[in-house]
Amino acid sequence: MNKIVTGALVIAFLGFVAFAAAAEEAAAGKPVLDTEPARISYSIGVQVGSSLRECGMTLDPNLILRGLQDTMSGAEPAMSREEISEAMGTFQQHMMQQQREKAEKAQEEGASFLEENAKKEGVVTLPSGLQYKVIREGEGRIPKATDTVKTNYRGTLINGKQFDSSYDRGEPAEFPVTGVIKGWQEALQLMKEGAKWQLFVPSELGYGQMGSRGSIPPNATLIFEIELLEIVESTSVEIPSQQ
Repeated sequence: MNKIVTGALVIAFLGFVAFAAAAEEAAAGKPVLDTEPARISYSIGVQVGSSLRECGMTLDPNLILRGLQDTMSGAEPAMSREEISEAMGTFQQHMMQQQREKAEKAQEEGASFLEENAKKEGVVTLPSGLQYKVIREGEGRIPKATDTVKTNYRGTLINGKQFDSSYDRGEPAEFPVTGVIKGWQEALQLMKEGAKWQLFVPSELGYGQMGSRGSIPPNATLIFEIELLEIVESTSVEIPSQQ
């Protein structure tokens, strides 16, 4: 079974265990969350609800709970194994189709965004498809592929949703130049220490068809604001790429 679907079912299983345990309290109104297990249980329920809402199919939580209760109690399921397998196959196909449609839409939206963005004043488009705009020129050294750099950055999707920020963490990030996405690798080797650029990264120079950590969808075009603070280590030894 598809790993994404399997993972979602495991999470749903845990979430509805928590739901069953707290059903009486929930029915009476606001749940009592005065213990750590209670807070964890409720949090799992929130995560499950969020995942199920995004699946794009109307599911009945009462029937999900009933299936769980029948299985846990040893009762005879209301459907045969063959019927259950067929239903889960349909669900898996639905999820995979939805993922394909989202990825195709993201690819199209990213291409349109980059096409329009390339027309804006100050935006430079490189042969690779990477776009950048200089916010502040630097005056220091230019990193090589073998260097380690210190940066501050903020990353967003083209809809403005932020997915990462060293500014929010209050601490710059250090990493080898070849230890980041291809769009960053290319840009860093053009920047000078002290420079601040805005990057517009096509999906193929970012996280591609896989996305990342759930916060970056498949085929997402990314926008970064990046400051190259300094080269913290320079070496002539080639560092293998992680991409």
